[in-house]
Amino acid sequence: MQSIVQKRNAADVLMVLFIGLFAVFCLIPMVLAICVSFSAEESITRYGYRFIPSAWDVSAYRMIFNGNSSVMRGFMMSMLVTVSGTVLAVIITAMCAYALANRNVRYRGRLSFYFFVTMTFNAGLVPWYMMCLNLGLRNNFLALIIPSLLFSPFNMFLVRNYMDGLPDSLRESATLDGANDITICFRIYLPLSVPALATVTLFYGLAYWNDWFNAIMLVDSPTLYPLQYLLLQLRSQIQMIRDMQSIMGGMGSGTKAPSESLKMATSIVTIGPIVLLYPLLQRYFVKGLIVGAVKG
Repeated sequence: MQSIVQKRNAADVLMVLFIGLFAVFCLIPMVLAICVSFSAEESITRYGYRFIPSAWDVSAYRMIFNGNSSVMRGFMMSMLVTVSGTVLAVIITAMCAYALANRNVRYRGRLSFYFFVTMTFNAGLVPWYMMCLNLGLRNNFLALIIPSLLFSPFNMFLVRNYMDGLPDSLRESATLDGANDITICFRIYLPLSVPALATVTLFYGLAYWNDWFNAIMLVDSPTLYPLQYLLLQLRSQIQMIRDMQSIMGGMGSGTKAPSESLKMATSIVTIGPIVLLYPLLQRYFVKGLIVGAVKG
């Protein structure tokens, strides 16, 4: 018995060491990006990326958080699109999941198959673009939300499977008390499905925050560009650095614009909200993903 306990303790220690090393390796690139974002451009050019720069500089962050900075404007646009789109998508997903989890709904099996087909077959890019144009989703704020608002069937099935695990007696008791389906959905089923809803909220939030495709296809106005699209431009067009240099009133002719440090600083600003979101939803994430994927 003692030998079994010792073997188990040794296995736990090895597992903790493995997870700890894996976490360290995952953190190294982020720590390096933070250090480079505070490095002087001359230091990066001469010595490359280093954890301890030979010269520190915050010019990149001054450019980003300048009142007229396009990066800061894109950050605010991404925040607005992510919050609005995620809230609407979660509500639509939850209501659809409740309908398919309700055994009183006729043809719910056929409806589930209808949603499943959309996970397998895709109409293509041209019909998608033509539909967006016909709906007026061109060069406006809704163009960044509506095309991705049609909820993911995977997320819907995840929430539906979680709701299937709730006892039917809850719905029957509420119906006997005079509650309608809207009341049952929003006041009973949704509060009990917080783990699953938190999981799909994270999925939708990541999708909206990282989305740049809608901006490329449907948006021409620079005032509507989200942060991810600006980051894509920053990687492909270094001329953007010269434009941001003029925002600061110009630099000396012998001073180079902080292009490399600006790339890293923009990356840190980009991943910051998502990194802060994970700890808030972590306690619900695993439970919602496992239970929702297994039940049903």
